[in-house]
Amino acid sequence: MEKITSFTIDHIKLLPGIYVSRKDFAGNEPITTFDIRMTSPNDEPVMNTAEVHTIEHLGATFLRNHAEWKDKVLYFGPMGCRTGFYLLLCGDYESSEIIPLMKEMFAFIADFEGDVPGACAKDCGNYLDMNLPMAKYLASKFFREVLTDITEERLHYPM
Repeated sequence: MEKITSFTIDHIKLLPGIYVSRKDFAGNEPITTFDIRMTSPNDEPVMNTAEVHTIEHLGATFLRNHAEWKDKVLYFGPMGCRTGFYLLLCGDYESSEIIPLMKEMFAFIADFEGDVPGACAKDCGNYLDMNLPMAKYLASKFFREVLTDITEERLHYPM
């Protein structure tokens, strides 16, 4: 069996950042998959499921309600390795084009107060596994350390 593309990225050199993971087509419509890498793989501790779950709820809610982007959002969800998230958008995009959107989203998460959307038994299959304070901390850290002055090396996969 051939390795899938995401397993060919050098995770030892990979920094937290925003990367185009792949581009596919659904009929004639391009789909861009972004790798929103929040932690340094195999270097930093991975995120716990509670904060990942909280970021997923808040991020998906933010994106699907965004005035400009909501109709382009196909999916936002966690990576199995718990080092980041995937964002799938309808259209052909580069990482630099979504930096303003990611800044808005991570600021929204970092500043969020109140009940996490969908965090109840009726709406979610594991609603008790949430950690808003840690999700806010991680979103703020990613915003400050990665998004604020993002460099080219954090927008393109290492070679």
